[in-house]
Amino acid sequence: MRNRAWWLTIVLTLTFAGAMVSAQWIRHPTAGLPRTADGRPDLSAPTPRGSDGKPIIAGLWVARPSIIFDMARGLPGGVPYQPWAEALFKRRVADDAREDPTAKCIVGGVPRSDFVPYPMKILQLPDMVVILYEAVHSYRQIFTDGRELPKDPNPAWYGYSVGRWDGDVFVVTSTGFNDDVWLDNMGRPATSALRVTERFRRQNTGRMEIEVTIDDPKTYTRPWTVTQPLALVPDSELLEYICNENNKYFEILPKAK
Repeated sequence: MRNRAWWLTIVLTLTFAGAMVSAQWIRHPTAGLPRTADGRPDLSAPTPRGSDGKPIIAGLWVARPSIIFDMARGLPGGVPYQPWAEALFKRRVADDAREDPTAKCIVGGVPRSDFVPYPMKILQLPDMVVILYEAVHSYRQIFTDGRELPKDPNPAWYGYSVGRWDGDVFVVTSTGFNDDVWLDNMGRPATSALRVTERFRRQNTGRMEIEVTIDDPKTYTRPWTVTQPLALVPDSELLEYICNENNKYFEILPKAK
């Protein structure tokens, strides 16, 4: 039997490819993007910087290659589960992840939405960074105005996020999640004790990576870290993604067994 990750890859690929054929503004030149002599985007150009000297992380990005299907693949030492969390993870895998919230058109949360192989647009504003996720038409606000994370948050799928610069690295800390956030498509669990740290490092014009640290003492015996590479998507735009039109997983899965 082919596993869920394989079938979901097919669904995502076909849906995205079909949308791109009829999409608008997918060949509109990106303003300010370095170009070669023939007019093509120069994705190997040095990292662009703002007037403050900090790297510009704004742009249209896509996870490539995506780690959403198994974020811990190749993780040295494996995932440091608490016993209950390992048992739950194995049950979800055996059950083809039928309890996955995203199968019910719920947003992926943090950090899972960073791993989805659909574009996301990062906007840098004076007092916040906003991430617009094409998948499920969702968004995050990362506040950079000096505020602290809430001490008694209302649990949320995306939690609450604050950001700061550490040299050339944009560091985002997020807390305040509910107890049903899945970290990846295989169903690695998390609880309301989850604290996620994302470190955005832009390597050049066309490449960036997010180093993600998972710290949830109720679920894992120690913090653990993975890295998601991102590729710039030049001369393109976000497309509308409505989950009710694209959610075909449970129509396909029974036929795949």
